[in-house]
Amino acid sequence: MPVNSFTQTYQRGYVLDENALQQVPVGSSQEQVLLVLGTPSTVATLSGEAFYYISQKTQQTAFMRPEVIDQRVLVVYFSPDRRVTRIANYGLQDGKVFDFISRSTIAGGSDISLVGNILRNVGNINPFGAGN
Repeated sequence: MPVNSFTQTYQRGYVLDENALQQVPVGSSQEQVLLVLGTPSTVATLSGEAFYYISQKTQQTAFMRPEVIDQRVLVVYFSPDRRVTRIANYGLQDGKVFDFISRSTIAGGSDISLVGNILRNVGNINPFGAGN
């Protein structure tokens, strides 16, 4: 869809600053992650603790329904002693969950199922807010 003066782009949720990721390398404390990245969208403890930062970018032309053009889930994984073990930036590529940091498609698992559910529900946005 061509972008014109009637098209607007909206960013919702967490806005990733690439420089911020460099400030929380593997081994960083959970407190450092909170100071640099802020409060996560959600926290999970499926196989160890993980912080999830969820973002969505949409475009809307005139009065048409907004279209999701990108959705990402940044996940920071922690060890039992609350140190960063891994960071992933998940999105959908060719319909599969893809980690844009490791540049790889991710196989199954309970964590990936959760991320996949978040990413695949992108069509369920309501431009007028909940309850309308």
